[in-house]
Amino acid sequence: MTTWFFQRLEQFGDADAIVFDGRTHSYAHVLGLTARWGALLDTHGIRAGDVVALEGPSSVEACAGLLALIERGAIVVPMAPLPAAKRTEFLDVAEVEAVVTLGASAAGHRVERTGRRAGHDLYDRLRSSATPGLVLFSSGTTGRSKATVLDMAKVLDKYREVRRAQRTLGFLNLDHIGGINTLLHTLSQGGALVTIAERTPDTVCSAIAAHHIHVLPTTPTFLNMLLISGAYESHDLSSLRLITYGTEPMPLGVLQKLHEALPEVRLKQTYGLSELGIMATKSRSDDSLWVKLGGEGFDYEIRDAILWIRSDMAMLGYLNAPAPFDEQGYFNTQDAVETDGEYVRILGRKSEIINVAGEKVYPSEVENVLLEMDIIADATVSGRSSHITGQVVQALVKLTHPADPKEVARQVRQFCSTRLESYKVPLLVEVGQDDHHSERFKKVRAAV
Repeated sequence: MTTWFFQRLEQFGDADAIVFDGRTHSYAHVLGLTARWGALLDTHGIRAGDVVALEGPSSVEACAGLLALIERGAIVVPMAPLPAAKRTEFLDVAEVEAVVTLGASAAGHRVERTGRRAGHDLYDRLRSSATPGLVLFSSGTTGRSKATVLDMAKVLDKYREVRRAQRTLGFLNLDHIGGINTLLHTLSQGGALVTIAERTPDTVCSAIAAHHIHVLPTTPTFLNMLLISGAYESHDLSSLRLITYGTEPMPLGVLQKLHEALPEVRLKQTYGLSELGIMATKSRSDDSLWVKLGGEGFDYEIRDAILWIRSDMAMLGYLNAPAPFDEQGYFNTQDAVETDGEYVRILGRKSEIINVAGEKVYPSEVENVLLEMDIIADATVSGRSSHITGQVVQALVKLTHPADPKEVARQVRQFCSTRLESYKVPLLVEVGQDDHHSERFKKVRAAV
């Protein structure tokens, strides 16, 4: 069921496949690394259906290891370096049977058996159908991390159609559905994936210039950082054709500023979840948040302003939670949306909506206004309990230059009062210079 994918990779031969640490690796070389991984897995008795954690930073070896485990029919749990407690939690929830820890080269890889035998029903379904699996953990920014189980053969089927080969930056890591999508889509089309060790505006722009990158898949949070830094002005980004953004709502002001800064680059909103995969999308325009959803293998409905999606490559389920599918196979995304004909605008997670005396406040709407202020570099809005109104709006802001917090709070309330209804104006304003995002460059509202 995955043979076609590897046969296609063989056809690309000496073409650039992965650029890591400044060194370019051809498809032939990556497949050679994958074969060496196969020998390592043989040595340690790792077979089809085994649950294997692949632990370490994204690299050419990580990519080859992932490919080898897919080819073998294993159930892969990609894991970035984690704090000890979170690592233990993930290994236990996934019932990991073997842990492969990446070294700098093949000689440095370590394989350890955990002594556990994974017996979850979802794993039994994969084994009975003789198909490889993929386990991805949510970021857990709004609660406990959920473990999603995907059928890897269905994931790969999404990439059968032949498209244009492009040079793409590997911004998101392999423990994220976006990182998996970037890797598999790029390689299936004969493109080159450029990975970087550090994700800062300067290193990203430098990589685009040095390796003539065509596509930058990233997050709204990072794009805001890019604009604030001005790094795009210091590098030759003429090769860049497309920026895709997803994982969280995009502030309209950030999108419009990005379009002004890079007018020759197409800007495309993406939508995807670990549970469903990445949908085909079409933005109304480069500076619009309205987007068409759907495409082959996907269907959606909107119920009570919440987006429900049915996907051919939907997860089998969660290892540690009930799966929110209805009888027709539609998944409750918990994303609140607005519609305009065929177009949809994502407002944010239902769980993040602030209820002020019965009135709904979407954090992204308030953040959009805050980011219009010259003094504010970043803003994160959430709700705080109130005995009077149930909740009030609070904002954590990061400044473009030092200022008196009391004066900042006054300016924020004054500015917002001219653009928002009174119940949406932040009652509490906190100034802090720490980053507001996770390792995945996604806004963390729980930190407010």
